[in-house]
Amino acid sequence: MQDLNAEGSFTRPRETTTTTTGGALLNIPVGLIAKAMAALGLLSKDLDYHLVRASMVLIFLMFGYQKWFNYEAQVLIPYISSGPLIFWLHPVFGIRGASWFLGVSEWLFGALLFAGFWNRKLGILGAVGSVATFVGTVTIIPFIPGGWEPSAGGFPAMVGPVAFLMKDFVLLAASVYLLKQDVARVVAAQG
Repeated sequence: MQDLNAEGSFTRPRETTTTTTGGALLNIPVGLIAKAMAALGLLSKDLDYHLVRASMVLIFLMFGYQKWFNYEAQVLIPYISSGPLIFWLHPVFGIRGASWFLGVSEWLFGALLFAGFWNRKLGILGAVGSVATFVGTVTIIPFIPGGWEPSAGGFPAMVGPVAFLMKDFVLLAASVYLLKQDVARVVAAQG
């Protein structure tokens, strides 16, 4: 019978350090990078959290701005029409109105995320809106016409609209990260 260690029945994989020439050579640049990051303050407790939040605010500001112009409303037609969660926007608001609705939503979520720097509860609302936004966009991927290159056998050879939407998986992950962080901070503050 296998002995159980204090952390459970699974052990951590061992890291190789200087047992091989390649390992020793790898430790030098990695050590220098780690020391430089520490000296620059890049390991401060909340830097990643603030960078992700600021990035998401900027993204919502810029993408929301585009939605006020006709060129963007026209570009969005195949995306909205193919979206299983947002297809209703054109029948309800029209082509320009759907674009404006998305622009207002993006600015609202960006403003709530920005307010989240000071108020975690508002940050939670912004993160929930951000998660909803990117769930809405990634669900378009399987349905958008012309997203998979037929000459390369179709899926997974993405082109055009699918390639553009792939970034939304990372934005969804960033949104979930912010939501988790804000919820944890609110819960911790409550006791």
